[in-house]
Amino acid sequence: MRAIARSISQCRSALQHQACQYSSGFVRRQKLLTNTYSGFVYKHANNAEFDIFQRPRFSVISRALSIDAAHVSNGDENRAGPLVEYERRIAAGELVDGDACQVGTLRELQRLYDELVQSADACRLDRYTASAKSGRSRWLWSRFIPQSSSSPVKGLYLYGGVGTGKTMLMDLFYDQLKCSWRKKRIHFHDFMLDVHRCLRKHKGVEDPLEVVAGEISDDAILLCLDEFMVTDVADALILNRLFGHLFSNGIILVSTSNRAPDKLYEGGLQRDLFLPFIASLKERCVVHEIGSAVDYRKLTSAEQGFYFVGKDLSGFLIQKFQQLIGEHEAGPQEAEVVMGRTLKVPLGADGIAYFPFEELCDRPMGAADYFGLCKKYHTLALEGVPIFGLHNRTAAYRFVTLVDVMYENKARLLCTAEGTPFELFEKIVTISDAQQMAPRTSSRSRKNDDSGLCVDNELGFAKERTISRLTEMNSKEYLEHHAATIGEKSSQEGAIHDKTVQA
Repeated sequence: MRAIARSISQCRSALQHQACQYSSGFVRRQKLLTNTYSGFVYKHANNAEFDIFQRPRFSVISRALSIDAAHVSNGDENRAGPLVEYERRIAAGELVDGDACQVGTLRELQRLYDELVQSADACRLDRYTASAKSGRSRWLWSRFIPQSSSSPVKGLYLYGGVGTGKTMLMDLFYDQLKCSWRKKRIHFHDFMLDVHRCLRKHKGVEDPLEVVAGEISDDAILLCLDEFMVTDVADALILNRLFGHLFSNGIILVSTSNRAPDKLYEGGLQRDLFLPFIASLKERCVVHEIGSAVDYRKLTSAEQGFYFVGKDLSGFLIQKFQQLIGEHEAGPQEAEVVMGRTLKVPLGADGIAYFPFEELCDRPMGAADYFGLCKKYHTLALEGVPIFGLHNRTAAYRFVTLVDVMYENKARLLCTAEGTPFELFEKIVTISDAQQMAPRTSSRSRKNDDSGLCVDNELGFAKERTISRLTEMNSKEYLEHHAATIGEKSSQEGAIHDKTVQA
């Protein structure tokens, strides 16, 4: 029986490895597939005229990438990794050449990839070669003699400005990893939701964080977290102990962020309890900055957008909503979110939901609610996004989270707003920005209240990412990709329905 089980395990490993080879050529994100940027936002006036913002053409060529890839591949035709794959995609015309900053990041990712391949056994990466029995023995022995089994390979913490290709490069790295490895790629928001969900499940255990960390590391030794950003005090207070257990279990962390490690949770409540995590993060990861000044999300065309600027456009948005749902009849619906809760949707039909801004961002909602919404609806019509400032800072935080979740789920946004994405956040500034504007503005002064200026470091940094993502979500490329995905899904559902009818 054991011989049969071992044979099945070996076959499964071989098949998955073969499937991985077939799928590695697919592109997860093609943010660099364009070299022009036409207009972005349509300004609406009397439901008729639209002004299009024009941007200059952009083109960049980096010869350093070809040289580095040649050094990597020379002498070893079977050599693989993110740098080799990146060069292959450029040669195939799937990507345009990146800038020097991206080349430097690719070197780091290739270095990490090579170290993982060489130390795969020591890192216990392959889920099929690891012995379950020896794993149980190690766990039992550790109950009597606590021991650390930190990974011999350091992870990688990538940070830089918005739209510089961090997520695309990490996904490129992740796609090259063997399918048989214990790996996981997840958005940081989603990761923390899973952690809190597991903590509730293990409530009453002596150290639930240790149990949760054990479950995470049993599932994945290589953990890739996208958009690492700490704004919630509940997350900040548990990260040090959680990752202390994870790193002791041999977890290798690869993460992207807009913030340098020392800037994480800056100005947050009880930050002194968070500082040990920063030290641990810097010890277990190589920290690398992507210094590119180019926002590749904005290098897209937007000849037909879904973002409309103006006031009193409720009737116009309803009309657009009706055009999208076609012959389907819209009505109140519900979307299941978390813990058995449901979210009431004012109007919904054919995978499209309609919300006034107040009902979605002026109420106590969070990432879990927005994730639940995106699971049921592929398009959101949002009416009346306001200019953000001191008076509606909480709503601004929720809107930032909503855009993050929609972007991660490749959802489509149809909205009316009081200003362009830049104008929406013009009154949101960081402390350093405020100090440059006026000496008193950075303090909680009467002048600050009168101007409506909101001095908030976290929101001030997050706004750049939101502006960038709103730009890409309104681009022609993004919308065409969304339409193709929905069309493919509809075809698959139709085929399933036909088979059911025939049966």
